[in-house]
Amino acid sequence: MPNPTVVGFSGNFTRPSKTRGFVEQVVRDIAARNNLSASTFDIEDVGTSLGSAKWARDLDQQARDILDRVVNADVLVVGSPTYKGSYTGLFKHFFDLLDPASLRGKPVLLLATGGGERHALIVEHQLRPLFGFFEALALPTAVYATDKDFADGVLVSEAIRKRVAQAVDEAGYALSRRAAGQRIAAE
Repeated sequence: MPNPTVVGFSGNFTRPSKTRGFVEQVVRDIAARNNLSASTFDIEDVGTSLGSAKWARDLDQQARDILDRVVNADVLVVGSPTYKGSYTGLFKHFFDLLDPASLRGKPVLLLATGGGERHALIVEHQLRPLFGFFEALALPTAVYATDKDFADGVLVSEAIRKRVAQAVDEAGYALSRRAAGQRIAAE
């Protein structure tokens, strides 16, 4: 059995990005706590074939490899910067290329960043319904962080760190329940 994995996917397309850094930190926390291998990707990693792809088969090999890593992850951490009250268009387009059943039952931790508090409900009103469509197991605690929660791209808010710790605990619980279910099914 391959080493279980946690994969992060960020909807940003510029670097450096506090959203990608935020996703990477949460991925590292989950990996360390649960002895998982970890990787994080963003729109920049997917490359230019994403914009013209109508189907997953239209992606170049690099983009298909990332899509496969997302689909095959044991736990997924997704995050997007807030753009006009929602996730970025290319973030949505990436997930539009997935088979609707490909994330069924997969634990997904939802993250978003934005300039201020007024967009805090992006995780509940935009991201949670998107992953609900895929029948993914969106973890109960989603995390939204604003510009003031970061210093030089690093999360510094103690309140947000506590919320992240709670979400990381939930990811571990979901992974252990999923592993227990797989052991029972194998018997």
